[in-house]
Amino acid sequence: MKQVLLLLCKGVEIYEAAAFYDVLGWSGTYGEAVKVVTAGLQAEVRGTFGIRIIPDTLLPDVNIDEFDALAVPGGFETYGYYEEAYSEPVANLIRRFEELGKPIASICVGALPLANSGILKERKATTYHLREGVRRQQLASFGVSVVDEAIVVDRNVITSTSPATAMDVAFELLARITSDENSSHIREMMGFK
Repeated sequence: MKQVLLLLCKGVEIYEAAAFYDVLGWSGTYGEAVKVVTAGLQAEVRGTFGIRIIPDTLLPDVNIDEFDALAVPGGFETYGYYEEAYSEPVANLIRRFEELGKPIASICVGALPLANSGILKERKATTYHLREGVRRQQLASFGVSVVDEAIVVDRNVITSTSPATAMDVAFELLARITSDENSSHIREMMGFK
Protein backbone atom coordinates (compact mmCIF):
# COMPACT_ATOMS: atom_id res chain seq x y z
CA MET A 1 0.00 0.00 0.00
CA LYS A 2 1.25 3.48 -0.91
CA GLN A 3 1.32 6.11 1.83
CA VAL A 4 1.24 9.87 1.33
CA LEU A 5 2.12 12.39 4.03
CA LEU A 6 -0.25 15.37 3.92
CA LEU A 7 1.37 18.38 5.59
CA LEU A 8 -1.04 20.59 7.53
CA CYS A 9 0.52 23.92 8.51
CA LYS A 10 -1.26 26.61 10.50
CA GLY A 11 -3.51 28.57 8.13
CA VAL A 12 -3.80 25.68 5.65
CA GLU A 13 -6.41 26.05 2.93
CA ILE A 14 -8.85 23.23 3.68
CA TYR A 15 -10.04 22.84 0.09
CA GLU A 16 -6.50 22.17 -1.10
CA ALA A 17 -5.84 19.67 1.70
CA ALA A 18 -9.21 18.04 1.03
CA ALA A 19 -8.45 17.60 -2.69
CA PHE A 20 -5.40 15.49 -1.84
CA TYR A 21 -7.26 13.59 0.87
CA ASP A 22 -10.30 12.91 -1.28
CA VAL A 23 -8.61 11.84 -4.53
CA LEU A 24 -6.13 9.60 -2.73
CA GLY A 25 -8.92 8.24 -0.53
CA TRP A 26 -11.03 7.36 -3.55
CA SER A 27 -8.08 5.42 -4.92
CA GLY A 28 -7.79 3.53 -1.64
CA THR A 29 -11.43 2.51 -1.99
CA TYR A 30 -11.92 2.06 -5.75
CA GLY A 31 -8.42 1.62 -7.16
CA GLU A 32 -4.88 1.00 -6.02
CA ALA A 33 -4.42 1.12 -2.25
CA VAL A 34 -3.32 4.52 -0.96
CA LYS A 35 -3.35 5.74 2.62
CA VAL A 36 -3.10 9.42 3.57
CA VAL A 37 -1.53 10.37 6.89
CA THR A 38 -1.89 13.97 8.05
CA ALA A 39 0.93 15.64 9.97
CA GLY A 40 1.19 18.98 11.73
CA LEU A 41 3.47 20.88 14.06
CA GLN A 42 0.69 21.16 16.64
CA ALA A 43 -1.81 18.67 18.08
CA GLU A 44 -4.55 20.90 16.64
CA VAL A 45 -4.10 22.91 13.44
CA ARG A 46 -6.11 26.08 12.90
CA GLY A 47 -6.68 26.32 9.16
CA THR A 48 -7.86 29.18 7.00
CA PHE A 49 -11.15 30.73 8.12
CA GLY A 50 -10.65 29.16 11.58
CA ILE A 51 -11.36 25.48 10.85
CA ARG A 52 -9.86 23.16 13.46
CA ILE A 53 -8.07 20.02 12.26
CA ILE A 54 -6.57 17.21 14.34
CA PRO A 55 -3.58 15.73 12.45
CA ASP A 56 -2.89 12.00 12.63
CA THR A 57 0.67 12.61 13.81
CA LEU A 58 3.09 15.35 14.75
CA LEU A 59 5.93 16.27 12.43
CA PRO A 60 8.74 15.18 14.79
CA ASP A 61 7.20 11.68 14.90
CA VAL A 62 7.16 11.19 11.11
CA ASN A 63 9.32 8.40 9.69
CA ILE A 64 9.85 9.53 6.10
CA ASP A 65 10.89 6.04 5.03
CA GLU A 66 7.26 4.93 5.51
CA PHE A 67 5.97 7.40 2.90
CA ASP A 68 5.94 7.36 -0.89
CA ALA A 69 5.16 11.07 -1.40
CA LEU A 70 4.59 14.42 0.28
CA ALA A 71 1.53 16.63 -0.34
CA VAL A 72 1.75 20.32 0.56
CA PRO A 73 -1.43 22.41 0.35
CA GLY A 74 -1.11 26.17 0.51
CA GLY A 75 -2.69 28.55 2.98
CA PHE A 76 -3.41 32.16 3.88
CA GLU A 77 -0.82 34.53 5.30
CA THR A 78 -3.54 36.30 7.32
CA TYR A 79 -4.18 32.99 9.14
CA GLY A 80 -0.48 32.43 9.91
CA TYR A 81 0.42 30.01 7.10
CA TYR A 82 4.03 31.12 6.68
CA GLU A 83 4.72 30.99 10.44
CA GLU A 84 4.83 27.19 10.22
CA ALA A 85 5.29 26.68 6.47
CA TYR A 86 8.64 28.54 6.62
CA SER A 87 9.79 26.81 9.81
CA GLU A 88 12.95 24.72 9.94
CA PRO A 89 11.10 21.46 10.77
CA VAL A 90 9.00 21.88 7.61
CA ALA A 91 12.05 22.79 5.51
CA ASN A 92 13.91 19.72 6.81
CA LEU A 93 10.95 17.47 6.00
CA ILE A 94 10.78 18.79 2.44
CA ARG A 95 14.55 18.44 1.96
CA ARG A 96 14.45 14.84 3.15
CA PHE A 97 11.68 13.88 0.67
CA GLU A 98 13.74 15.58 -2.07
CA GLU A 99 16.94 13.76 -1.06
CA LEU A 100 15.08 10.45 -1.41
CA GLY A 101 13.69 11.48 -4.81
CA LYS A 102 10.10 11.01 -3.68
CA PRO A 103 7.24 12.93 -5.34
CA ILE A 104 6.39 16.26 -3.72
CA ALA A 105 3.14 17.91 -4.79
CA SER A 106 2.09 21.41 -3.82
CA ILE A 107 -0.94 23.51 -4.59
CA CYS A 108 -0.93 27.31 -4.94
CA VAL A 109 1.36 28.95 -2.35
CA GLY A 110 2.38 25.49 -1.14
CA ALA A 111 5.25 26.05 -3.61
CA LEU A 112 6.70 28.75 -1.33
CA PRO A 113 7.71 26.45 1.55
CA LEU A 114 9.27 24.16 -1.07
CA ALA A 115 11.27 27.12 -2.37
CA ASN A 116 12.11 28.22 1.18
CA SER A 117 13.63 24.78 1.81
CA GLY A 118 15.98 25.33 -1.13
CA ILE A 119 14.81 22.40 -3.28
CA LEU A 120 13.46 24.61 -6.09
CA LYS A 121 16.57 26.72 -6.63
CA GLU A 122 17.35 26.89 -10.36
CA ARG A 123 14.30 24.74 -11.12
CA LYS A 124 10.97 25.49 -12.81
CA ALA A 125 7.87 26.04 -10.69
CA THR A 126 4.76 28.17 -10.36
CA THR A 127 2.56 29.55 -7.61
CA TYR A 128 -0.44 31.83 -7.06
CA HIS A 129 -0.74 34.14 -10.05
CA LEU A 130 -3.23 36.82 -8.97
CA ARG A 131 -2.81 39.91 -6.72
CA GLU A 132 -0.30 41.55 -9.10
CA GLY A 133 1.90 38.45 -8.99
CA VAL A 134 3.26 39.10 -5.49
CA ARG A 135 3.55 35.38 -4.71
CA ARG A 136 5.33 34.71 -8.01
CA GLN A 137 7.78 37.48 -7.15
CA GLN A 138 8.39 35.80 -3.80
CA LEU A 139 8.94 32.47 -5.55
CA ALA A 140 11.44 34.05 -7.94
CA SER A 141 13.31 35.59 -4.96
CA PHE A 142 14.26 32.03 -3.94
CA GLY A 143 16.09 31.53 -7.25
CA VAL A 144 13.21 29.71 -8.92
CA SER A 145 12.49 29.95 -12.65
CA VAL A 146 8.80 30.92 -12.49
CA VAL A 147 6.67 29.49 -15.31
CA ASP A 148 3.30 30.96 -16.30
CA GLU A 149 1.38 27.68 -16.44
CA ALA A 150 -1.42 26.26 -14.28
CA ILE A 151 0.63 23.20 -13.28
CA VAL A 152 4.41 22.82 -13.56
CA VAL A 153 6.24 19.53 -13.10
CA ASP A 154 10.02 19.58 -12.65
CA ARG A 155 11.33 16.06 -12.07
CA ASN A 156 9.70 14.88 -8.82
CA VAL A 157 8.08 18.21 -7.86
CA ILE A 158 4.60 19.41 -8.84
CA THR A 159 3.57 23.05 -8.30
CA SER A 160 0.42 24.92 -9.32
CA THR A 161 -1.20 28.35 -9.48
CA SER A 162 -4.35 28.33 -7.38
CA PRO A 163 -7.03 26.36 -5.55
CA ALA A 164 -8.68 25.80 -8.95
CA THR A 165 -5.83 23.39 -9.80
CA ALA A 166 -6.19 21.32 -6.61
CA MET A 167 -7.95 18.30 -8.08
CA ASP A 168 -5.64 18.13 -11.11
CA VAL A 169 -2.57 18.25 -8.86
CA ALA A 170 -4.02 15.46 -6.71
CA PHE A 171 -4.67 13.33 -9.80
CA GLU A 172 -1.12 13.99 -11.03
CA LEU A 173 0.29 12.91 -7.68
CA LEU A 174 -1.90 9.80 -7.74
CA ALA A 175 -0.59 8.91 -11.22
CA ARG A 176 2.99 9.28 -10.00
CA ILE A 177 2.60 6.98 -7.00
CA THR A 178 0.32 4.41 -8.64
CA SER A 179 -0.20 4.60 -12.42
CA ASP A 180 -1.73 6.78 -15.13
CA GLU A 181 -4.43 4.12 -15.57
CA ASN A 182 -5.37 4.19 -11.90
CA SER A 183 -5.47 8.00 -11.85
CA SER A 184 -7.71 8.05 -14.94
CA HIS A 185 -9.95 5.41 -13.39
CA ILE A 186 -10.37 7.43 -10.18
CA ARG A 187 -10.94 10.62 -12.16
CA GLU A 188 -13.77 8.85 -14.00
CA MET A 189 -15.18 7.31 -10.78
CA MET A 190 -15.30 10.79 -9.23
CA GLY A 191 -17.17 12.16 -12.26
CA PHE A 192 -14.39 14.33 -13.69
CA LYS A 193 -14.61 12.66 -17.12
